[in-house]
Amino acid sequence: MRSGGGGGEGGRKSADASPASVQCGGGSISSISISSALLYRTHGMHAHTEDMESLSECTAACSVREPGGDTQSPQPAEEGVDVEGVKLRLVSNGERKGSTPLKIESICYSLNIVKNIAFLYQEYRDTSKQQEIEQRRQQEGLTYGVSTGLGVTSPPALQLQLRNNSRSLSLWQNLEVVQQSGLLTQLPQREIIIQEAMFELVTSEASYYKSLEVLETHFLKNPVLVNTLSQSDMHFLFSNIEEVMKASERFLMDLENRIEQSLQISEVCDIVHHHAVKHFHVFITYVINQVYQEKNYRRILQGNQLFREAMAQLENHPCVRGLSFTSFLILPFQRITRLKMLVQNILKKAEENSEIEANAIKAHQQLEQIVKECNEGVRKMSRTEELISIEKTLEFKSKSVPVISHSRWLLKKGEVQQMAGPKSTRTMRSKKLHHPVYLFLFNNLLLITKRSSSGEKFQVLDSCTRAMLRTEDLEDQGQMLANVFNLKLLENQEERPVNYMLKTSSMSDKLRWICALTPNRRTRFMSTSAHQPASPQVQCIQSYSSQEPDELSIEMADLLNILERTDDGWMMGERLHDGERGWFPCRVVEEIQNQEVRAQNLRECQRIHLAQGGGTSSGARLGSRGARRTPKTPKVSNFFGTWTDQSEEEQ
Repeated sequence: MRSGGGGGEGGRKSADASPASVQCGGGSISSISISSALLYRTHGMHAHTEDMESLSECTAACSVREPGGDTQSPQPAEEGVDVEGVKLRLVSNGERKGSTPLKIESICYSLNIVKNIAFLYQEYRDTSKQQEIEQRRQQEGLTYGVSTGLGVTSPPALQLQLRNNSRSLSLWQNLEVVQQSGLLTQLPQREIIIQEAMFELVTSEASYYKSLEVLETHFLKNPVLVNTLSQSDMHFLFSNIEEVMKASERFLMDLENRIEQSLQISEVCDIVHHHAVKHFHVFITYVINQVYQEKNYRRILQGNQLFREAMAQLENHPCVRGLSFTSFLILPFQRITRLKMLVQNILKKAEENSEIEANAIKAHQQLEQIVKECNEGVRKMSRTEELISIEKTLEFKSKSVPVISHSRWLLKKGEVQQMAGPKSTRTMRSKKLHHPVYLFLFNNLLLITKRSSSGEKFQVLDSCTRAMLRTEDLEDQGQMLANVFNLKLLENQEERPVNYMLKTSSMSDKLRWICALTPNRRTRFMSTSAHQPASPQVQCIQSYSSQEPDELSIEMADLLNILERTDDGWMMGERLHDGERGWFPCRVVEEIQNQEVRAQNLRECQRIHLAQGGGTSSGARLGSRGARRTPKTPKVSNFFGTWTDQSEEEQ
């Protein structure tokens, strides 16, 4: 059990008792005494001394704000100067493979490069994504020249313009010591851009750790809250969050130590790769356990009045800034996925065949594996529970079909109307033209059922393997025959062909059923893997959490290639960075009109895919898989954010 840090109001009391407390402001600069720096560097580590040896070289210096004091102006240190008994090691701005060599005096500013983050991580993510959206909007409207290998390039001036506001994120260019050093006039724009990408990775980690400290000091270690919970409920809610915090603490220390070595950041992705291999496995355990957090949190809220009252009081505290308790619980998975995106950003901006590119590729591959293991663990647990729940509701009229299987999962379910067909006699005309049936579509099986009178059971009328399904879209013929399509079972449960004429409630619902039932059906637009700049692209401007299995949860600033769209407000898209597919409402995205910007997005996407394939021509392989990929099942829980399948087996 570690002592709480100075993150947020919840950790302020313990922090103020120390010589200095970590403050988080928007990119300001301050100084610190060596003793305070060492105190922060070893924050909370007394209970796990086995880590001290590996952390010893990370305890050089970290800049924090003295409690109640103003920041001090940067003072360059001289080589060999002994400050408060600690000898300062001066590091010059060394040359990096692939960077422009600069003649800069060997002056160390490491004690003055401060990352005072004003944001909790939830706020940082929203602000960062909004700025990314605004940057693309301005990029679309400007006619920049095409730079070698990167397409349209956004100059640092645009980033400064977008980020220099009252709620700005820390920017490397805004550091006073960087501006005074003359670096900005000597470095090419491309190098400044990659400095910003690496600096954002570090500052975002500091913001993430600040939010974890609020979770720990304000919730996990709150005596009032703890006294309302049993030991098992504490584990259900918090799992191994303290191990996750230790991993973040180690990581942040190494990142801070690296950027304090030199004003021009040499590299960060090698550190990301090292920690992903050695320490980030704790994310997998936490994320898999999150499957049960929603259920148990709601169960505890309903049945434990003391907990409910304590939680309401804690959520109203100023230190959580109006954020919910659950927004803190989902931080680890949000961070590991965001970290992958930040490494992707560095990879896209790195010079080809450079050391930065090589390290970014290794870091990205390792993070991709961690995210994949997280998703696989969550998927297995949630799918099994879902199948068990569905099977309990099924009643087979004749031939029973085993539903539960480790290789089966639900793709889509819902009610449609089965049309009765042509009416030739007066008796037939008096009958209803259609009656409701309920479909359960799995990745390899379709069940056609009828809901019982109680609404709790489903009588199975027919079944068919998914490979033996065919669909035919029918033109609307008036209101009674609107949104109708034919579903052909080439071989049903009685081993004979049968045709069902089905009617849906809307045009988008019809198209979604057709795409889910027969995924190999050609879409209106080309897949991302075809690399067609003419294909429509959109960026997400409002996060959307999937409500149905065939929908895709998307976050602000996500880029998607559009495969289908309906006239009643729905799109089927393929996310550029991971190829995930699904439906989402048009209102949460905006189209990217500029063809040059679309082409750049595709080039960057292809570069990432090629890097994942080890530098081989994996674009063709991805294209063949992408053309056959079935609609995804991205949703596990709306309550706990976005979960996406990394792979889908074919029928």
